[in-house]
Amino acid sequence: MRDLFDNNDMTGLAAAIETGEVSAAEVVEFSLQRMQERNPAINAVIADRAEEARTEVAAGVPAGPLHGVPFVIKDLHMNVAGMASTNGSRLFADVVAGADSELVQRYRRAGLVIVGKTNSPEFGLNASTEPTLFGPTRNPRRLTHSVGGSSGGSAAAVAAGIVPGGQASDGGGSIRIPSSACGLVGLKPSRGRVPAHPEKNLLAAPMSVNHAVTRSVRDTALLLDIGAGAVPGDPYVIAPPAKRYVDVVGTDPGRLRIGIATVLPSGVPVHPDCAAATREVAGTLAGLGHEMVDRAPDFPFEQIISGLQYLMAVPVAVEINARLTALGRPLRDDDLEPMTRVIYERANQNSAGEYVEALRDLERAATTLGGYFTDHDLLLTPTLGTVVPPLGLLDTNDPASIWEHGMTFSGMTSPFNVTGQPAISLPLGTDSSGMPIGIQLVAAFGREDLLLQVAAQLEQARPWTTTPIEPAVTD
Repeated sequence: MRDLFDNNDMTGLAAAIETGEVSAAEVVEFSLQRMQERNPAINAVIADRAEEARTEVAAGVPAGPLHGVPFVIKDLHMNVAGMASTNGSRLFADVVAGADSELVQRYRRAGLVIVGKTNSPEFGLNASTEPTLFGPTRNPRRLTHSVGGSSGGSAAAVAAGIVPGGQASDGGGSIRIPSSACGLVGLKPSRGRVPAHPEKNLLAAPMSVNHAVTRSVRDTALLLDIGAGAVPGDPYVIAPPAKRYVDVVGTDPGRLRIGIATVLPSGVPVHPDCAAATREVAGTLAGLGHEMVDRAPDFPFEQIISGLQYLMAVPVAVEINARLTALGRPLRDDDLEPMTRVIYERANQNSAGEYVEALRDLERAATTLGGYFTDHDLLLTPTLGTVVPPLGLLDTNDPASIWEHGMTFSGMTSPFNVTGQPAISLPLGTDSSGMPIGIQLVAAFGREDLLLQVAAQLEQARPWTTTPIEPAVTD
């Protein structure tokens, strides 16, 4: 079972279950055993549903494309009926979901078996998963180091082989950053591609989108097929793809014009190891026949900062105020982490006019960056501006450390939350110490298909290991 579980992605496991090589019950039981063995070292899964998962498998899960495959859900604005929905915050620690979110329902219909919820920084506001509520998630490759954030719990669970895939969300890089830190595939879809229902985000919190972290491009494509599609009443609906995403994997995208950027929007060069890895991948793409152009977009830095400052902070403040109203009490000193408290207090001072101006900046940034993609098919960058850091560098108890270091991590990812464009991180490099370096590809709005085609080309040309990492201290 160990070899079968560790040497297959989600698609491969589902095929083994379908042919009768192994049963869904055996696969789920192995996942639960692996969780018990490995999770204590990394603190990725903060709540399990072992007995519920066993009961569901015994009763028979739907015969969907991922029938019987174990999966985890991020504990941030994504509900699993009967489980806590804490958002990584002490203020929400006792909130229990009464029903599944729409995306969780879609995953269940596809045959996935939810085995637990995973750690997230408070409200997803940190690029490292180190909440006060549950404690830090540790990188399976080096337990002294970060897994990134905010989908760090899901990424660590996949990297450690507890599950072959996990739900994730991305408001400034929160799928791509942990994918880079843990050596995984992480696609941020276009705004509106995957629903957040019953959460309201298309107008109320437009920076964040939902999807997953996986070990393979085909799994990422299949999960996008499963999760994509508007909910009736959504304020706008993105055009559906011409064909299933899983069907474009392995197809020829033709000769593309791909730009290269190794300087952050702030003007600061990325870490030399990250730049070197990006140049290596550029060489691979050139060898595949693509035209590589050493030209970065003209990043509208001030508009990007405006979008991040208001369009991430104000929705969090609204959520906190609603919770306090429901509790019938004022905010207490121990309700929020120091950084969240600073963000909350600043957001409560913002005017409606400032929020609307931030929305205008979002549109201005999308126009500016969108123009780059009229004569470039894709943009190639390192996912992170630096190598994987040790735990504690991004410390929410020290807001100054977040302001100092945060944009180094999210500088290459957050612009495309502002614009709503799709972007994918692929595990294509390593730094001088052997830790993973993710390489990001960005496409024009709505072109996830193109990203998946090129990602599959790179997966074939530069295959990465999908073997899970057993947690061990390597320093």
